Amino acid sequence: MTKTSNKPLEAEAEWVPSSLRIVCDDAATIRLAATETPEEGKPTLRKFSMTAYTGGAMRLGGWPHPVVVDLAGMRVTRKSRPILKDHDRCSIVGHTDDIAITDKSLEVAGVISGVGATAQEVIATSENGFPWQASLGASADKVVFIPDGKFAKANGREFQGPVYVARKSTLGEVSFVALGADDDTEARVAAGRTDDTDDPDDDLDDTEVLEPVNASLNMSTAPKPKLKPKRTPVDDMRADAAAESRRIAGIRKVCDNKHAGIEADAIEQGWSVTKTELAVLRSERPKAPEQSGNRPTYTRDILEAAACLSVGIEEKTLLASYGERTLEAADPIRHIGLRELVAECARLEGIDVPRVFGDGTATIRAGFSSMSLPGILENVMNKTLLAAYANTPIAAFDLCSVGTVSDFKEVSRYRLLGTGGFEQVAPDGELKHGKLSEQKYSNKADTYGQILMLTRHDIINDDLSAFMDIPRQMGRSGAESIDDLFFTLLLKNTPAFFSAGNSNLLTGADTAFGPDSLTEAKTTFRKQKAGPGGKPKDQKPINIRPEYLVVPVELETEAELLMGSAQLMIDAQGSPTKIPVDNPHRNKYRIISTPHLSDSYYTGSSGKAWYLFANPNVLPAFEIVFLNGRRTPVIERVEMPPNMLGMGFRSYIDFGVNSQDHRAAVKVTGEV
Repeated sequence: MTKTSNKPLEAEAEWVPSSLRIVCDDAATIRLAATETPEEGKPTLRKFSMTAYTGGAMRLGGWPHPVVVDLAGMRVTRKSRPILKDHDRCSIVGHTDDIAITDKSLEVAGVISGVGATAQEVIATSENGFPWQASLGASADKVVFIPDGKFAKANGREFQGPVYVARKSTLGEVSFVALGADDDTEARVAAGRTDDTDDPDDDLDDTEVLEPVNASLNMSTAPKPKLKPKRTPVDDMRADAAAESRRIAGIRKVCDNKHAGIEADAIEQGWSVTKTELAVLRSERPKAPEQSGNRPTYTRDILEAAACLSVGIEEKTLLASYGERTLEAADPIRHIGLRELVAECARLEGIDVPRVFGDGTATIRAGFSSMSLPGILENVMNKTLLAAYANTPIAAFDLCSVGTVSDFKEVSRYRLLGTGGFEQVAPDGELKHGKLSEQKYSNKADTYGQILMLTRHDIINDDLSAFMDIPRQMGRSGAESIDDLFFTLLLKNTPAFFSAGNSNLLTGADTAFGPDSLTEAKTTFRKQKAGPGGKPKDQKPINIRPEYLVVPVELETEAELLMGSAQLMIDAQGSPTKIPVDNPHRNKYRIISTPHLSDSYYTGSSGKAWYLFANPNVLPAFEIVFLNGRRTPVIERVEMPPNMLGMGFRSYIDFGVNSQDHRAAVKVTGEV
């Protein structure tokens, strides 16, 4: 057996969307401030700062699998990047003046330099406390695809496929947006100041240059040193001292005696006020408690396999669908309940759920909003339904031929007359034409099904197996509906399928089931003619042998004894003495016994009547047709109306049954 490797396996993606749109934290906060030294006659500008991307996998529109942007391969041009609203080039908010790319995050700072209504809207709504979020617009220059079961490293993490990794990308613009997806990112606009002395960046004199963290980020918009003629060394020392004093004052103001560690590091390592403010913002970011219960522990396949095991589907059946590795991972949670399944589906998609189920409102809402739960339930229900369907005996499959139709219209079948048989070819080589009779057999498919619903009560009751009893019953119902339609048609005998005119009906006192009546029924069956028609060739025998002995449950034991006995005991010329003779019927027919034949629910039922049937693949007495050849029921999710609290599913099967050739069956009434 070949051992599976966990080494990264990367294949360049054959198709990817033309751009990336990375949506950030939905908990972003906004603060506004004025720039440090506005020029005379010009309005002051507000600054912003954000953690735009934290290096994780994201669900992006247009991408079939999660996307990871490798920060090591992200390129930023030398120009300052525009700040827009909702990625609209006509909605200008501002521009960047500092971009920092680390191995785990992307951080952006800048000013709101826009003069239109869009910029004013961002400022005004931010002051009102609106939680703006950030979104990056970047081009995907090189994207590789990591298939299922393989791993890739990026941004200091390891990601399991299927996933796309953008190994090379180019940052285009950054936008303020209302909705986000990366829960670990953050965007802030610094708070407003009332005077120049309150500005935390007062330590930046007009000779300081913003230095980019990444060598590729040499911002062309950084302020250039102003040349002051005839500066003495003393002037330079005083300027340096003043700048350092303002830097330290700004750091202390930002830290506000609440972040002593950050303050010490910033002063010692020469951080700018902007960098210090970013560090403070990161430290103040609300952190969810370390709860392993809210971390996605299991993949969708593992949860689905565990649910299948929980409802009793055999492991050998699941092995082909999920593989040995997935089943091993699912084994510890093989008794998972509905509550756990709902919660794990929410965690799988990064949705927080309470550690305690409580009244279930929060957990149920989170699970129902996920994409995983409906898909898992639908697949598990399908497997449960199919297992129940396959384990339910369907007598009609043994006694009927099976056909396919492409729609719900009535279809016709024709059979060949006796005059259509082979004839000797004349010396001139001419072949005789076969003929189709005017007698035709019709059939059509209809739909049979029902709907079921997963309710809030089902989840609170936490009984997955009880809920799966519904698709089990639906599977059995699908199988039973085929037999129900077949035996209704067989016993009702409308139109007269079994009749003396068709030479396939035996009645009378001597037709009670036994060796003699079976011999007579077999003889009648074997003497069926090729007709209809009065021509000599229409009266030749078709020579078809019966293969199935169909009896009600009342005659099942007697039929088994007759088929299994090597000898029969008969009277010796009217005396009570029994003598053994060889049993000519031993193992000659396959017995099919069903309760439908004698159940009073069906018109024409009888505990005495029995039948002989030909092999339907040789000559069918009845036919079952399925729409597009699908012989099993299906389950699909359906949208429920607003007044229904739950998740709906429907199951259905498309089939039809009708009589075909009366020569392929004989009925014996069994009258005494």
